[in-house]
Order: sequence, then structure tokens, then C-alpha cells
Amino acid sequence: MKHVAIIMGGYSSEYKISLLSGNVVYQSLDRSKYVPYRIHLFKNKWVFVADDEQEYPIDKNDFSIIYQGKKIIFDVVFNAIHGSPGEDGLIQAYFELINMPHTSCGYYQAALTMNKRDMLSVLKPYGIKTAISYYLNQGDVIDTEAIIQKVGLPCFVKPNKSGSSFGISKPKTSEELLTAIDKAYLEDNEIIIESFLEGTEVSVGVINYQGEVKVLPITEIVSENDFFDYEAKYMGKSQEITPARISEEVALKISEITKKIYIILKMEGFSRSEFILVNGEPFLLEMNTIPGLTNESILPQQAREANISLAALFDNAICLALDKS
Repeated sequence: MKHVAIIMGGYSSEYKISLLSGNVVYQSLDRSKYVPYRIHLFKNKWVFVADDEQEYPIDKNDFSIIYQGKKIIFDVVFNAIHGSPGEDGLIQAYFELINMPHTSCGYYQAALTMNKRDMLSVLKPYGIKTAISYYLNQGDVIDTEAIIQKVGLPCFVKPNKSGSSFGISKPKTSEELLTAIDKAYLEDNEIIIESFLEGTEVSVGVINYQGEVKVLPITEIVSENDFFDYEAKYMGKSQEITPARISEEVALKISEITKKIYIILKMEGFSRSEFILVNGEPFLLEMNTIPGLTNESILPQQAREANISLAALFDNAICLALDKS
């Protein structure tokens, strides 16, 4: 029986989504193979939460706990933290230092993909298409005329390092642009402003399944809102159609590009990439390395379409983590 620490929570606005994901993993793991533990990681505490909701502190020296009079050192960590520190490389670097196997990608890949503008810069030389972008750091002079001249209106204003669509706006005027920049700065001190791409939004999951890179069926996203924002993602204001209503030819093109990105970046574990399809050409928006893992989340939907159950999906991730340790 392997002792599995399922880490959830985190330091960002996404902590509630992470707790939902982590609890689904906890409920889904095969109890004949694994002893799962819910581990909450917050800025003010790292604790194991027992079934009676009692909390036991984590010893950060070796990521162990004392429970029922015994010291438990985990065999593997299942990472279900969206945002910092689970998706930005911090926790991956810590686990590497203490030699703890975990289900997510390496610390460099996590840091790179969390930073939208750095990731897009790395991929552009490989021919990966992206929106036209303009970058701002907090404190920079805001020249709305220069921004509009480069990216046009409407455009998208995004925090550079955040997920779940927190802080994202779609301004249509120069006044709205300034408001959008202020909103994005509440989430991050770096901003990426991108040209608006008119087209179909799709989301593509990639996993290493039984030792092979596998692209999952593509999901088409139809938002009731102006774009795929937090409400659309988590409050039922969107339709997620799997498989996407696109031709086989376009689906093959997207799958090949998504797999290419996964391999270029030397990814491991889960990834979910977002694209806008413009006249059949995929433009990359971002990649998530700890995508949502609830029953309603996109990657589990795609796995189901590929006849992979949640239990099999999570078991595979743990086996791969243990195999590479």
C-alpha cells in the first residue's frame, strides 16, 4: 500500500477550485492500492486534514506527519494545487530538493508555463502561432495609444501569472482598457495584453498515459459570457462540447501542435492547452499544468471520452511518478 499525499489549496485566488480537485482525487483513488491523505497547503499552514477534520502539521524538513503516534513519510505526492505554489514551480523545486516523487511536471516547466509571456516567447521560434501581444510591468508608463495601435480593440488584458480567468477583461474602449489594466494588477505585477482573435475556442488535454504521450479528445468551449471567464468556467455559463465540432483535418492539426508543444517543453504529467481557431489555424493562448480535476472539469471530460476513468487517470499519474523516482 502506497501512502499518497494529495496536496490542495495553495496561495492564489484559485484555492477553492484546488480544494474541489483535491477532494475528487481523494475520493477516486483505489483504496486497495493507496492510502490517500488530504494535505492542505496555505501560506499560514501546511497540514494533513483527517476524516474527522482534525489538522496535523506537516514537517517541512521531509514532508512528513505524525499521526496516531506514528511518523508517516509519503511514497508520492499527487499535486492538485492550481496557481502558486503548485503550478509555478515552487513546490516542484521543494520536492526535488527532498527527493519526493510527485505527479506534476518539473519546476522549470511549471515556472515557464505559468508565465504566459515567457512560454509564448519560447514557443514562437517553433512556429507556434499566438496573438499579437503587448507587455506591461507594474510601474510602467501606460501609453493607451501605443497599446491600441499594436493590439487593436477589443483586446484581452490578462495577469501574466494567474489562472481560472481571474483578473481577465475584454476592454472595447481606451477608458475600459485602463480599468482592465488596474483589475489585472490586482492579481499580478506583470500584464499581457493580447489582440482579440475571432474564432472558436478549444481546449486540448495531453497526458503521458502508460508511458506514451497521448492527446485527449478536443473540447469546444461556447461561453454565454463575452469570453470564457470565471463564471463561464465554474458557474455553468458555458457549454463544453467534447469532442469539438470541427473537421477531422483541423482536429488532427490541433492534436499534432499540442503534442509538439508538450514534447518541446519536455512536459510530464497533465497539461491542458487553450487555443483559438481562426480559419482552421490554431493560435495558442496558454497551457495549464495542473488543470481542474473535478468530474465537471475539462480534462476529466476528455479522459472519459477516451474511455479513461478518473480512477485510471489518477492511478496512471501516480504510477508514472513512482516509476521515474
